[in-house]
Amino acid sequence: MFDLDRFADDCRTALVQDHGEHRAVREVVARAVSDPGSVLAGLGEPRRAGVQKLYHAPDLTILNIVWGPKMTLMPHDHRIWAVIGIYTGCEDNIFWRRVEGGKVEAAGAKALRTGDCTVLGRDIIHSVTNPIPRLTGAIHVYGGDFFSIERSEWDPETLREERYDVAKNMRLFEEANAALTGGH
Repeated sequence: MFDLDRFADDCRTALVQDHGEHRAVREVVARAVSDPGSVLAGLGEPRRAGVQKLYHAPDLTILNIVWGPKMTLMPHDHRIWAVIGIYTGCEDNIFWRRVEGGKVEAAGAKALRTGDCTVLGRDIIHSVTNPIPRLTGAIHVYGGDFFSIERSEWDPETLREERYDVAKNMRLFEEANAALTGGH
């Protein structure tokens, strides 16, 4: 069964081996989600959309992110590398590139399904959609302190850059939970 303490230790060891880069961490995450049943047994079946902090240090953050059914998060950046592994459900990513005037334009996409793992570089801008009508669970490992970094998001209508609004984005998870329970 997936053991969170061992997983965090393995990520820390991989981070040191790779001198702060993501290659070895990607292998740790890929190995974990290659057995999604084990991750589900270790973390529990997702019941609510949300962001659960599993490990947090200045050089490494591990999150369990559960996307609500049909939930979408607008284009945003991390300014640190990320490794994403899906242990249940689906996560569709649109990748964006900066263009003149502080805007972005779509530049590619990647569909992640249960058992898939991918890396997002430091400069990647992406939006995320859970395309299915049930919860999606993903382990996100970041090469830094995810919670202290100034980040940007882009307005979905104008595609103009703005400061990342944590409170607004956390409300999206709560709205997804309200929809799951019929608004109660």
